[in-house]
Amino acid sequence: MKDGWEVELWVIDDQPVTLKKITLSLVLLVLGLIASRRLTHLLRKKLLSQTHLDESARDATEKGVWYLLVLLVSLASLTIVNIPLTAFTFLGGALAIGVGFGAQNLMNNFISGFIMMFERPIKIGDLIEIDGNFGVIEEIGARCTRVRTLANVHILVPNSTFLEKNITNWTLSSHEVRCGVDIGVAYGTPSRKVEEVLLRVAMKTDRVQAEPKPLVLFQDFGDSSLAFSLYVSIAVKDLIDRRQIESNLRHAIDQAFKEAGLVIAFPQLDVHLIDPRST
Repeated sequence: MKDGWEVELWVIDDQPVTLKKITLSLVLLVLGLIASRRLTHLLRKKLLSQTHLDESARDATEKGVWYLLVLLVSLASLTIVNIPLTAFTFLGGALAIGVGFGAQNLMNNFISGFIMMFERPIKIGDLIEIDGNFGVIEEIGARCTRVRTLANVHILVPNSTFLEKNITNWTLSSHEVRCGVDIGVAYGTPSRKVEEVLLRVAMKTDRVQAEPKPLVLFQDFGDSSLAFSLYVSIAVKDLIDRRQIESNLRHAIDQAFKEAGLVIAFPQLDVHLIDPRST
């Protein structure tokens, strides 16, 4: 058994690589990774929890320390058993080229994850819109970010996507956002009265912010209606908040218009019939 452990698998730079060295290196690597994980958990529980950092910044710090420890443990496990890094050059040639191409996107996403953790264009809890999907950031990993949509479906988005595409972050600087409702009223309706009713509805609707004040714009003379838009500021905490408040506004506008005698317009088409006998 002893001879089997000491058998030379290959020699690199006059350093023999034996089965014993490889096994010992793997054991040290596993033990080091377990210790590193416990250390990062302890760091988060004892130190980071006492700082003023938010959840996203704590995650970034914890993961940064974890990746650093993994790198150090990997190098240490090789150094302790005197296995030179050049020992892995046997993976060269076609295999290395194949791995290189396959790892290109992985490294791109990995580096993008680090950039996101420290530049923080998004953070955990942010409400974002990406490729037509509206969702909340639940986790920012080393390779991809987990987004939960309004339909309670999880999307795994490669980290590089957030740096390469245009992403709408509704809560980047604040959870207060402005949303709007479009309304068309029949021609002949007093425009100032429409504005007055819409502002009154906005001020009475739950969760609409008093500041900035609601705004009504007379947008256009449409084909079948006078087009108005009502803009209000709201505080969003969950995915459904914006749509729920917009829905509440529409219900309240419908009721208020009925009470005020205002008519919500609908598309109309006037058809003029010409008697051929009159030509």
